[in-house]
Amino acid sequence: MTEKEYNKCVDLYSDNIFRFIIKNLDHAEDARDVVQNAFEILWKHCQDVPFEKAKSYLFTVAYHNMIDHVRKTKRVTLVDEFKDEMKVADHKINNAKEVIAKALANLSEVQRSLVLLKDYEGYSYEEIGEIMQLNPSQVKVYLHRARIHLKNYLVKMENVI
Repeated sequence: MTEKEYNKCVDLYSDNIFRFIIKNLDHAEDARDVVQNAFEILWKHCQDVPFEKAKSYLFTVAYHNMIDHVRKTKRVTLVDEFKDEMKVADHKINNAKEVIAKALANLSEVQRSLVLLKDYEGYSYEEIGEIMQLNPSQVKVYLHRARIHLKNYLVKMENVI
């Protein structure tokens, strides 16, 4: 990959990757760091990565960096904070975006990433499989389970009122 192709990758994919990461991390600075790190790794390996595979490579690297970041953050977070967040009855939710964000937050990291890549970003099962290192049938099964989990969360009245 040439320097010009690398710059084109930044222009084409940086917003999409940032949008995907911010939906998972909910912290803009951390998301920027993950995206920047993904592009840094692409730059280091630009001789090995053809331009046609750059999108998949970037999403894969960003996804794995995001998982590493989430794991580090989870080690630091106190147990009491989780208990306060889980009290759904104390939080009145009137905004559909907030309801969906909370529903997505209840999914596992893998399930949330699958839903975001497929339903928000519009990637095919094959592309998602490349990004997350799953085969297309695994993507379909995990995505189906994630959607069932979302549906079960969203049909409970206490979660949406």
